[in-house]
Parts: sequence; structure tokens; C-alpha cells
Amino acid sequence: MAGESSFDVVSDFDQQELVNALDQVRREIATRFDFKGSRCTLELGKTEITLTADDEFRAKAVRDLVESKAVRRGLSLKVFDWGRLEPAAGGTVRQQIDLKRGLTSDQAKELSKRIREGFPKVKPVIQGDAVRVTAKSKDELQAVIGHLRGLDYPVALQFTNYR
Repeated sequence: MAGESSFDVVSDFDQQELVNALDQVRREIATRFDFKGSRCTLELGKTEITLTADDEFRAKAVRDLVESKAVRRGLSLKVFDWGRLEPAAGGTVRQQIDLKRGLTSDQAKELSKRIREGFPKVKPVIQGDAVRVTAKSKDELQAVIGHLRGLDYPVALQFTNYR
């Protein structure tokens, strides 16, 4: 095994950056004139965010705010899975925003297959919700990273543990 280099392909996001982005959105909602007197809330759970707003217009405005603050803080918009707007109590609307974290087994298999087809000298191995890619040459690994960055993949990909 000596002389081999590796890296992991994962789909994750920085939880603290998400918390900071949501705090910025809450502060902006509190100070903006078009939200004066409205009941817009964002509640962060373990795997989801619950958005409650007075009406559909304000919910869309909060969505735009969340997306812009997330991008500014370095979060990919692919981590958000926006549910549909549903009527809630008191004439408000609610929207469930699921947070995508980790690769599913199908996504890991597809990534592994693409890597094997495009780069025969590297060896991808699925490890839980990540894919470890090993090769003798660091140049091969750099080429794989470049190829994966060029893909328009449905989840955000990060490359960690590069050794």
C-alpha cells in the first residue's frame, strides 16, 4: 500500500456556515420594511429547515434570502431540497427544506463507475456515504478531481483527505 495516494469524494456542508446564513436571514427579515409586522420564521432541525411565512410572496422572498446568504457563505445550493408550500395554521404557509448530506448508495455506485470508466489506473472504493479513490500517481488523482468538478452532479461534491 506504500506509495499510493488517495482522497475521498463526499457530499457534505459546513453546519456552522448554515447556522450563520440562517441567522443573517433572520436579522434581515427583522429589519426589512416589506417584512414589517409579518410572522416569518426559520427553524433548523437536524436534517431539515422549516420555513413559516404569512403568504406565498413572503415565502418566496425568504427563499431568495436563504439562497443568497448561503452562496455568500460558501454553501452550495444543491444541499437544499425545497419542498412544496403547504397551508398552515392561522392563514400562514409552511415549507419543508430538506438538507442533503452524504452520498446515497446509488450515487456512490454511479460515481465509482464513472471514475473506473474514465480513469483505468485509479481504484474507487465505496465506504459508507463516501467514495475513496486511490492511485499510484497524484497526477491521476488530480485529473479525477478535475473531471468530477466538471460534472453537473445533483449533489454538492467535496474532496477530502487528499494524501
